[in-house]
Amino acid sequence: MSEKTSTVDEQDATAEHEVLLDAQGVEVHFPIRRGVIFDKTVGYVYAVDGMTLQIRKGETYGLVGESGCGKSTFGRALLRLEEPTNGTVTFAGTDLATLKGEELRTKRRDMQMVFQDPLSSLDPRQTVESLLLEGMQAHGLTKDKEAAGARLRELLTAVGLPTAALRKYPHEFSGGQRQRIGIARALSVDPQLIVADEPVSALDVSVQAQVINLLEDVQEQFGLTYLVIAHDLAVVRHISDRVGVMYLGALVEESDADGLYASPLHPYTRALMSAVPIPDPLIEDRREQIILAGDLPSPANPPTGCRFHTRCPWRQEERCDTERPQLRVVEIDGVPSDHQVACHYAEQIQSGEIERHEVVATAVDPAAHAGDPSVNTQENVGGQPFSTP
Repeated sequence: MSEKTSTVDEQDATAEHEVLLDAQGVEVHFPIRRGVIFDKTVGYVYAVDGMTLQIRKGETYGLVGESGCGKSTFGRALLRLEEPTNGTVTFAGTDLATLKGEELRTKRRDMQMVFQDPLSSLDPRQTVESLLLEGMQAHGLTKDKEAAGARLRELLTAVGLPTAALRKYPHEFSGGQRQRIGIARALSVDPQLIVADEPVSALDVSVQAQVINLLEDVQEQFGLTYLVIAHDLAVVRHISDRVGVMYLGALVEESDADGLYASPLHPYTRALMSAVPIPDPLIEDRREQIILAGDLPSPANPPTGCRFHTRCPWRQEERCDTERPQLRVVEIDGVPSDHQVACHYAEQIQSGEIERHEVVATAVDPAAHAGDPSVNTQENVGGQPFSTP
């Protein structure tokens, strides 16, 4: 191999692992206010509480978790649609927290979002042409009318819509077509990163497949990087290169997509995977079934220690209740070196050294405990309520 060819290969390998977005310790806390005359802050909703992840250029990063865990809030915080309370977000070497006014508006050209509900995210009084031109005009991309017209036709072709759609309004399209318009709008300003917040959850199953394939096609065509936020594990596995699992405001596990689905290590991830149906009755009947007790704890009063310990079938007293685990690389045979998990006992659970036990959820009357944030709504099998100091 020539020296020139070797240099090109090294540059390509470096580009593949180049970090486009680096989020470190991101927190988003919403104040809880009470009072009629004097508005007083009595607490906070810890929607995002210490999220750290990196997204490499050209990859698709899937972020999964149940409703209420803070996925959408985190995605909006990356674009500063929600202001982070703490932490840093670095995009292409620029700390977004340092940008204000015109600098931030200009930078947002490189970061776009596809919203969950395609109808509510499109102005019903604007035609598709107006919707697509709006962002282009804001960033000075429509000075040449002929070039702008050609760009509009290119965008509609890329998302599989006819040019006649330019003169129509959002209500004249189906749900899948409206989501295609939303994707075209995000593409109109030539972004580097697209945050897709539940892009197919509001669509029929057949239409979901079309939109997922469309996202993959335009990624290849325009060289895009994706953060796909979803709770559908099948969708995330199909489209993602790497996957992060989020629980109650923080990441609990991260790995490449195949590694995560083959060897889930965190108890919460194992429960999520066991909920995915397998179209083979023999395998479905024999495989491990993990049914979590109770609901997601309130982000206004998260449990101490491991956030998952109130629902964890492998919970160990004291350490799980008091010490919050950090993402770490585990040393388990067959598990890749980039597989990270936030669990004190991941190795012991995987080896079978620690066995599952029952977790019982009990109802708590909110009126009986009004003003007492120390009471959680779950208890262990012994009947002793979990409490926070």
